[in-house]
Amino acid sequence: MPLVAYFSMEYAIDNNMKTYAGGLGILAGDYMKGAKDHNFPIVGIGIKWKQGYTDQLVDDRGKPYDTYHNYTYDFLKDTSAEVSVTIRNVEVRCKVWKLDTFGTAPLYLLDTDIPENTEPWITGQLYGWFGEERIAQEMVLGIAGVRALRKLGIEVDVYHFNEGHALFAGFELIHEKMSVGASFEEAWRESKEEIVFTTHTPVVQGNETHPIDRIMYMGANLGLNSKQLRLLGGTPFNMTVGGLRLSRKSNAVAQLHGKTANKMWRHISNRSEIIAITNAIHLPTWVDPKMISAAENGKPLMPLHQKNKQKLIAFINKRNGVQLREDRLIIGFSRRVALYKRSNLIFTKPEVIEPLLKNQKIQLVFSGKAHPLDDKGKEIVANLVAMSKIYPKSVVFLENYDMEIGTLLTRGSDVWLNNPRRPMEASGTSGMKAAMNGVLNLSILDGWWPEVCDHGVNGWQFGNGFESDSDKKSDAHDLNALYKVLLEEVLPSYYDTPQKWEEMMRNSIVSTRHQFDIKRMLEEYFEKLYQK
Repeated sequence: MPLVAYFSMEYAIDNNMKTYAGGLGILAGDYMKGAKDHNFPIVGIGIKWKQGYTDQLVDDRGKPYDTYHNYTYDFLKDTSAEVSVTIRNVEVRCKVWKLDTFGTAPLYLLDTDIPENTEPWITGQLYGWFGEERIAQEMVLGIAGVRALRKLGIEVDVYHFNEGHALFAGFELIHEKMSVGASFEEAWRESKEEIVFTTHTPVVQGNETHPIDRIMYMGANLGLNSKQLRLLGGTPFNMTVGGLRLSRKSNAVAQLHGKTANKMWRHISNRSEIIAITNAIHLPTWVDPKMISAAENGKPLMPLHQKNKQKLIAFINKRNGVQLREDRLIIGFSRRVALYKRSNLIFTKPEVIEPLLKNQKIQLVFSGKAHPLDDKGKEIVANLVAMSKIYPKSVVFLENYDMEIGTLLTRGSDVWLNNPRRPMEASGTSGMKAAMNGVLNLSILDGWWPEVCDHGVNGWQFGNGFESDSDKKSDAHDLNALYKVLLEEVLPSYYDTPQKWEEMMRNSIVSTRHQFDIKRMLEEYFEKLYQK
């Protein structure tokens, strides 16, 4: 099998390692742990973020605010290797650390926070900025990442870019070839044969762009002129377009997302084929093995689930001082807080939802972080906190979402709610975790869910795949559909037919356990993406 170097801006490896922000990092961490478990030839390249993403807390007024701390990781190994990259005509030294604990394949992390540097801030905050600072970070990941592989003597067959953040690694590969006499066209063609690319963001506006003169001013172009940059990424320079044109093959992260991505980028000439490889999860990290064993061997599930539910309830009580009821339905919702994910959709019609909350027929537990610069996302967080004050016995917001909260919620909830505007959810691996823990999905037909949903058998769908160019129409349609399924199917099943509920839990686990295991995803990567 080819040796793969996997480049990612973030990795969620362990809750004590603050090198991740959300789903992209969760996927990358699961990928690296799966590579270790199943002996796939993979090394990872990333960044040692000094302050991580953000610790997002809630103040006394119910408003979210961001705090940053300097983290040290004694478990990282010093490779003694250093490489440099020239950023704005300044040589920046990058120290290379190695992580091979927590059951992960070798992961090399680049660090500019060393005494030799006048600008150690570059590897300070994950996604902390957008313009020149973001380019500087991506130059470290991509350019210094390739140079670190060379310095360490790791001979790579395939360079896998997880999103456009790693694109400058492709520039470095082109630069290497042009430095020994290849023309730009030859270097591009040869480098393309070495690169594969994963695209996630299903909204054109969400894909990162930069003015070409900014890329050149930063030195990220590595000698490429403006015409050559336009050929690669257009103008303004689009990092995803560059990824599609610099790779021999690309992949989307769910079957529906494959259709969305091909439609979204159909106008891009000279791009690689986009195939669909659905994301998956690392079971030992996220799934209670007792639930899987019981489901596969016909043993009772509810007593095991109730123990996970008790752990969640105890955690909520300790964190928030709220005592939820174990005999009442808990609906979990935790993910990055962004407008299209519609975290607060369920509250839209108080006349419908309020009676259910007041008598604790349903209990809602939310968690998630908004991007530090996303004011709209922070408004949603504040709204969720406000709802927890209006309904203090039945609505909870857990601040500072992390892997621990994610694990507790995807094990201890009864129902997993997911209601993005279709088709804006690329994959959504939290639902996979819930499903394998016997937590029933109640979800829009978006991301991974259309591939396995058997309505009323292993979970529920609502909205029937409705799409609209009007957010208002989409929200109204999906809200009514959500209320209908919740009131007419979910609640009666939970409270009136516990035997049926347990059978649905079993179906949920059995129908997802193999299909969305990280081993399947890695096998597909090697078969469909890495092999020439």
